[in-house]
Amino acid sequence: MSGELAVVTVVSGRHRHLQRQRRGLVAGGVPPAVHVVVSMGDPSVSDVMSLEPGLPSDLVQLPASGKLPLAAARNAGVARAAALGVRAVALLDVDCIPEPGLVADYDRLLGMAPGPGPAVVSGRVRYLPEAMGEDDYEPSRLEALGRDHPARVLPTSPLAPGDPRLLWSLNLGVTTRDWAAIGGFDEDYVGYGGEDTDFGQRLAAAGGRLWWSAAAGVFHQWHPVSRPPVEHVADIVANANRFHSRWGWYPMEGWLEAFRDRGLVTLDDSGWSLVTER
Repeated sequence: MSGELAVVTVVSGRHRHLQRQRRGLVAGGVPPAVHVVVSMGDPSVSDVMSLEPGLPSDLVQLPASGKLPLAAARNAGVARAAALGVRAVALLDVDCIPEPGLVADYDRLLGMAPGPGPAVVSGRVRYLPEAMGEDDYEPSRLEALGRDHPARVLPTSPLAPGDPRLLWSLNLGVTTRDWAAIGGFDEDYVGYGGEDTDFGQRLAAAGGRLWWSAAAGVFHQWHPVSRPPVEHVADIVANANRFHSRWGWYPMEGWLEAFRDRGLVTLDDSGWSLVTER
């Protein structure tokens, strides 16, 4: 397996999304060396994985906990992939269906990312609508239905430099060597929010760069979201303060300000806090 690329996905629930992602990996022109799936306390994930027996797979089981250990789960998945001898990994959120060329694209793009320092490449993301039947998940229909985010301008060159403050682990590729140089995700971030932005700062601190690409694309499956995500307000406050203690500025400011407008949080010299903590 050495010299190849693994796909790493962390999951709790979203079984239909995982099934479609794995179906997309099987249908791709070049399959991954292995699909490493990290279950965050979800014992049913193995049943979903059994539906695609032809896809080389490895399941990492993390124990159930009160909050999703997203940073720790991604680290565990990459560690398993590296132990299997792959050269690089693509991290995909469970909501993402890969384009047929994703594995080959990341292998090519990571080989051409300029140094010095580590490189992280983030591929294209197209968003799918809510009202889709199962037949709509065929590749030709995904191409017709997927839409780029209106704020994202597609690069015209194979790689375009990006702002590490905007790093998002929804769809990214990195070599295992560069992952080690960055240090992976900071596992002090628990629950929702902040760990991706912190990873971007760790990338920059290691002398590395983020690169955008119009290749290595995925289709993001619709799911309901809260704007702002009030159900995660406690995690976001804790992780924002943790980030500030490391890097000197607050991430997720749009969410934090929206929470403040709703009377949920407040900011003083000691940082953000829940109003109920006062």
